[in-house]
Amino acid sequence: MKLPILIHPDPRLKKVADAVPDLSDEFRRLADDMLETMYDAPGIGLAAPQIGLSHRLIVMDCVKEEGAAPRPMAMFNPEIVASSDEKSVYEEGCLSIPETFADVTRPAEVTVRWMDRNGNPAEETFAGLWATCVQHEIDHLNGKLFIDYLSPLKRQLITRKMVKLKKERAREQERA
Repeated sequence: MKLPILIHPDPRLKKVADAVPDLSDEFRRLADDMLETMYDAPGIGLAAPQIGLSHRLIVMDCVKEEGAAPRPMAMFNPEIVASSDEKSVYEEGCLSIPETFADVTRPAEVTVRWMDRNGNPAEETFAGLWATCVQHEIDHLNGKLFIDYLSPLKRQLITRKMVKLKKERAREQERA
């Protein structure tokens, strides 16, 4: 089931998410719904706070190569346990900040530990786009957006643009 994605500014996007206490069928279904929402958007990652739920749950799939098999991932209670000193810069966007992109500098590699959909502990080291994406999504769990890495002026301009977009969308819905 596709879920509505919150648009910045929304106070729920700035809140630290709660740990997932235990894995129920409800949480597994939520992960599946989040993946469906992410693919439909289209995006490569989505965090539960972006759909208005304060749970430490992210989904992602950074496979971009034409014809390559998708690699959908659901991570419950993910945490970065190691980061490289080497940095990389990627132009980031966000489903909660549509049509807005900016260069963000992050560690080039990160090791992440999480609980998989069966409740088993998992750990993997990510590099490249995968590393950027997992850090971006974990930031959402901590109430941080990619625009928080930008200058106050750029952040303010983007926020104004999103307020305007939200007003336009609200007017469109009223007409529908």
